Amino acid sequence: MKVLVADKVSPKGVEYLRQQPGLTVVEAYGSSPEQILSLVDDVHAIVVRSETKITAEVMAAAPLLKAVGRAGVGVDNVDVEAATERGIIVMNTPSGNTIATAELTFTHILCGARPVPQAAGSMRDGKWDRKSFSGIELFRKTLGIVGLGRIGSEVAKRAQAFGMRVVAYDPYLAPSRAKAMQVEGVTLDQLLADSDYITVHMPLTEATQHMIDEAALAKCKKGVRLFNCARGGIIKETALLEALKSGHVAAAGLDVFEDEPLSKESEFRKLPNVNLTPHLGASTAEAQESVGIEIAEQIADVLKGGVIRNAVNMPSLDAATLKVLGPYLDLGQKLGTLVQQMGPQQIASLNITYWGRIIDLDANSVTRAIQRGFLRRISGDSVNYVNAPVSLQRLGIKSHVLKSTDEVDYTELVSVEAVAADGSIYGAKGTLIGKTGKPRIVEINNREVEVEAMGKLLVIENHDQPGMIGYVGTLLGKDGVNIANMSLSRNEPGQTALMVINLDSEPSPAARAELKSHQAIKLAKFVQL
Repeated sequence: MKVLVADKVSPKGVEYLRQQPGLTVVEAYGSSPEQILSLVDDVHAIVVRSETKITAEVMAAAPLLKAVGRAGVGVDNVDVEAATERGIIVMNTPSGNTIATAELTFTHILCGARPVPQAAGSMRDGKWDRKSFSGIELFRKTLGIVGLGRIGSEVAKRAQAFGMRVVAYDPYLAPSRAKAMQVEGVTLDQLLADSDYITVHMPLTEATQHMIDEAALAKCKKGVRLFNCARGGIIKETALLEALKSGHVAAAGLDVFEDEPLSKESEFRKLPNVNLTPHLGASTAEAQESVGIEIAEQIADVLKGGVIRNAVNMPSLDAATLKVLGPYLDLGQKLGTLVQQMGPQQIASLNITYWGRIIDLDANSVTRAIQRGFLRRISGDSVNYVNAPVSLQRLGIKSHVLKSTDEVDYTELVSVEAVAADGSIYGAKGTLIGKTGKPRIVEINNREVEVEAMGKLLVIENHDQPGMIGYVGTLLGKDGVNIANMSLSRNEPGQTALMVINLDSEPSPAARAELKSHQAIKLAKFVQL
């Protein structure tokens, strides 16, 4: 079997693959997209970093392809959805660069406090200028961490060692978890107002894109210092540029950018109060060796029919078991992401119940699929079937699983409930239908529905009164949104009714706002499965 190493990874990782009986390794560093297409027709696995893009077109040209391995965390350069449809396993190495990125972040923080790079440049120019490079101390200053996951937590430890007060904003983090880490959990507005230094460690999602924009920067102290070693786009670059020029932001350190590589003409390159690095978060000898060897081991295991590890779209199972469980995993993941989008940002526990035939299968893998689905929009690429339970624990979310032998109306049934701190519950149930086992949602918030678990959904709870279906249909029609299917439900006439609508496209922000403003509508949620 052939393994294509498309991007340069640790030589030890490549050597490990070469030593495996039955594997042939082809190194094709720096190949163009056209060259990659010409190389994959007989390839069984591809190893990449961040340079080579593995698109649906590449997969279509690789009929033997079983696995794509990313030596790193983000899988932005891999079409995961297309891979899943083709049964191709996509794996990453989520923990290999944690320390490297945390240390780089703190290096940027130190250089933002003390202008060491600028002073070093001055010395190389033959100068001895002590007055121009005065700095400030970290001791007793406040560091605001936006996103307290693996890397954010490591940054917090280092800041505490420097005697800093650490505050953190993470909408999904339970207060008890923050307290255990000796970190003050605060709102984003509080963090912006209180912090002398701010560092972001969130995945790039619809919710986090440009979360630090003009309005957010206006809430910061004059002289704040800002750092991003996470993902380009979390900080709005045009807003940061203006704040750096005006002095409202005293200094910044950036390792990631909205468009990479950073343009030679970028204004950031001309500013004396910003330190730039070319996406070096994982660029340490230890991290690169670790992820290179780790992804090589994972690829070899998959090709030999062994256990799948750190897959972002498959659980850790052998191939035969995976074939049986595949439809259940798909159902579980979609129920998890549905409930997460329906409920509040912060929940106390995730309750999972199984009925029917699924009890006799490996329900633990389905549980992890549910957990990963729940975390998908929270933790981004760093969450997989292996680390999903730990990721929930980090957020302070308890997970409860029950296998019930009670009689139900379906051969198999899965229930997922998100319980908020105030005891309110947001839940959904699903099953499989047909010979192919298509996932179907059969209940939302204790109301029976009949909804295909795919694509775009609009979930509406409203007072049960005449004209509501026509109102919603007309509004969506005016917005240019086509309705593919609709399911209606109510428990009692004149009380609360439920509409679940499959849509062909996403409603505009204006249409959503109009829906929510209607006096009879209690809840209107757009859900992307």
